[in-house]
Amino acid sequence: MADVLVCVKRVPDDSGEVVLTEAGDAVDGRYAGYTMSAHEECAVEIAVDVAGASGGEVTVLSLGDENCEEQLRAAVAVGAHAAVRVDAEADAFGPGDVAAAIAAVVREKESAGTGYDLVLLGNDAADTGDHQVGIRLAHLLGRPVVAGAQNITVAQGRAEVRAGTATGTEVYELPLPAVVTVLEGGVQPRYPSITGRMRARKTPVEVVDPGVEPRGSGRLGLRVLPPPESRVEVLGQGAGGAVRLAEVLRELGVVR
Repeated sequence: MADVLVCVKRVPDDSGEVVLTEAGDAVDGRYAGYTMSAHEECAVEIAVDVAGASGGEVTVLSLGDENCEEQLRAAVAVGAHAAVRVDAEADAFGPGDVAAAIAAVVREKESAGTGYDLVLLGNDAADTGDHQVGIRLAHLLGRPVVAGAQNITVAQGRAEVRAGTATGTEVYELPLPAVVTVLEGGVQPRYPSITGRMRARKTPVEVVDPGVEPRGSGRLGLRVLPPPESRVEVLGQGAGGAVRLAEVLRELGVVR
């Protein structure tokens, strides 16, 4: 039996134009809406599969105010069993603070008799691009960690983690308990059913104190890069453009 904790973050929906706050230190989601990242959606999917195959349970956790319960319930709707919200002002917490708050919850649950064989997180924060929380959490808990996982299987107290790289797939075998950060693309997140949505609305969200005093991220600001320049070349009109089109296709290596 493998019990899994999945950590998710309420982030602005980046499917449209990215707009920064007036202070320039965060992404403004007031107009785009909020969601959880694709990395975390895949982490939830993996957690539900791992727990379901072993008879374990999935707990989903987020740090923030009441608004982040929307993301917690979204995870419950697709198979998570329980939800925990660390009641805190998320903007005041840097990556190290978030890792410390999650570690405090994990230790508190362990002392109460509830241990997590796997702690899953998104590979990075979708709004700020931090790649730190999973590594910092593993260090605080003294657990092995793999970053960029795309699939996980658990058997006989060990986890086999597959991570995609530029040169292929790397396979790691970890003793449990362990921490893994998930990169999107390895699994297809499921859609919530009507029954799942109804269960999510009824599932209580446990609210806990962060247990740490935040020090902040030290971030000075964010910058939105300008869109890449585009150039249009008119090859010609009608049959007269065919020769130039053939030349361009040869330049691109499409034809010889």
